[in-house]
Amino acid sequence: MPATYIETRLTLNPEYNEILMAELAEIGYESFVESNDGLSAYIPETDFDLEALQQLVERYQALTEISLEYEQLETKNWNEEWERNYQPIEVAGKIRVRASYHTPDPSFEYDIVIDPKMSFGTGHHETTTLVMEQQLSLDQREKSVLDVGSGTGILAILAEKLGATRLTAFDIEEWAYLNAVENAEMNGCTHIHVFQGTIADCPPDTYDIVLANINRNILLQEIPTYVSFLAPGGTLMVSGFYEFDIADIVQKAQEADLRLVTQKTLNQWAVLRFEKP
Repeated sequence: MPATYIETRLTLNPEYNEILMAELAEIGYESFVESNDGLSAYIPETDFDLEALQQLVERYQALTEISLEYEQLETKNWNEEWERNYQPIEVAGKIRVRASYHTPDPSFEYDIVIDPKMSFGTGHHETTTLVMEQQLSLDQREKSVLDVGSGTGILAILAEKLGATRLTAFDIEEWAYLNAVENAEMNGCTHIHVFQGTIADCPPDTYDIVLANINRNILLQEIPTYVSFLAPGGTLMVSGFYEFDIADIVQKAQEADLRLVTQKTLNQWAVLRFEKP
């Protein structure tokens, strides 16, 4: 039976749309529609937490005028509604990310099929695009890769297409875990092991590359743990935060003896690439 959804409408300075979407995603919101007056966000009624929503709005009231409305929407299949507007995207002229119902385009070197089922990571978000661009410039042949908070599995899938031969991906959400398994199979990936859990559930091991496209707070907490999984000379790539958070992320990484190699921003979102001595 299709889920019942709550529509939350936030009226605010649209300059804050992106950061509010990231914050709302952290409390369970699955999709968003932006406008010149703010944004609308959608969450299953079973996951709706009014207190958490009000606390979030209060945190940003010092930065922008913000008002809140919400209502229950009619029951419908929101995955089908979303799919109607899901268009393929292109990354760096080499990668095309599409759904299974889109026709392949052989002019792209890497064809990635993602049926997101509302998981984060279709390539449409700036942070996913930023990480994928960096992956293209990183030698992953015969390498081992750990994908932290993998969502749809898109980064692990690209890593295998770029030559990685041992990959572990995990996400705390069951629907993301199941979706990553489906997407890996659709892309013919045979080297990706996916599980449901957190970094604490990851068996002790070392990897040549660790990818973490999550958010600022989790990164600040977990970067030292990621480093413990990183082989000497290995690469840690992080995204999911704004450019004004770069200094805090760099400081935490340097405290863990990492060296900053690359940083790039897109529409105020950032990606950082570090190396372990």
